[in-house]
Amino acid sequence: MKTNLIIIRGNSGSGKTTTAKSVQKTLGRGTLLISQDAVRREMLMVRDTEGNLAIDLIQQIAAFGRNQCEHVIVEGILYENYYGEMLKKLSHSFDHTFAYYFDLPFEETVRRHQLRDKKEEFGEESLRAWWRPADYLCLKGEKCLTSNMSNDEILDIILHDLDKK
Repeated sequence: MKTNLIIIRGNSGSGKTTTAKSVQKTLGRGTLLISQDAVRREMLMVRDTEGNLAIDLIQQIAAFGRNQCEHVIVEGILYENYYGEMLKKLSHSFDHTFAYYFDLPFEETVRRHQLRDKKEEFGEESLRAWWRPADYLCLKGEKCLTSNMSNDEILDIILHDLDKK
């Protein structure tokens, strides 16, 4: 079975999880969605630091999906300096890799955060502390997703890319 790796990254509040869930729902059964937040915060309860345990576990879960699923989606902030090496290794182990980065202005991520269920968990000060502009992986074909794109347009871009392979 050939498996596609779909990487969806960006700053907190940019729309990564919403997009990843939409892609998974559209692609259907057998599409593995690996959320950095679920692995790091819920499963392992570790801080997002260099060398944290979530990096290896995300890689192991994705490797499992490579042999079992048509599509594996990895989504999260996934800072390039913490997760970049792992994501680049993963990209070489899959038949096709599609990488997307939400490159939004800080103010837009704050606005979007106010619409989320998590808005009471943390605020603008935390968002600013976590903020990293233009944190691209520089993978071949990595696409920039911007604030002027609607959720439907972003979903269409990803699905169109998958159709080409």
